[in-house]
Amino acid sequence: MIEYIKGKLDDVTPTMAVVDCNGVGYGVNISLNTFSAIQGKSDVKLYIYEAIREDAYVLYGFATKQERELFLMLITVSGIGGNTARMILSALSPSELCNVISSGNEKLLKMVKGIGLKTAQRIIVELKDKIQNIGVESTGNVSTPISAANNEIYEEAVAALTMLGFAQAPSQKVVGQILHEEPDAPVQKVIKIALTRLR
Repeated sequence: MIEYIKGKLDDVTPTMAVVDCNGVGYGVNISLNTFSAIQGKSDVKLYIYEAIREDAYVLYGFATKQERELFLMLITVSGIGGNTARMILSALSPSELCNVISSGNEKLLKMVKGIGLKTAQRIIVELKDKIQNIGVESTGNVSTPISAANNEIYEEAVAALTMLGFAQAPSQKVVGQILHEEPDAPVQKVIKIALTRLR
């Protein structure tokens, strides 16, 4: 079992990090929160969850143990797989997710792609007591703005959304609207807003 991978950050997108660990490049699926935490760093340490299936061997990586703990809790809920859990942790920071669950805010959870009313209610009911034990602070993470051309942010955001399973045309439309409203928004903020608008 892999507990964590520590090494040089060779490449990173909003959905995937490649960590060079002694000459082996590990492709690790990440959430938008982890992307925000590791972006711009040369060396990283990602806490790992291994999903081993008949047809695939997938690594999910997290910047903090708390985010991994939330991910592990989410995938215990019926109907929530690894990609859906990652989607939830991309739309909401760990502290926001804990607040949503503890306050029973099913409306916010329903805004995440693939989460219907019943699944949102199930997450709240099953995880309400468990989240109190993982010690996530109730203050949100502060994203670091990226100084890049709008076009680069547009392309990166659209690519990330299509990798998360959204169709390209609506992704392009929504990202375009967001950048029109907030031209200086960093890519992680653009994706976060897009996740609440795409259905």
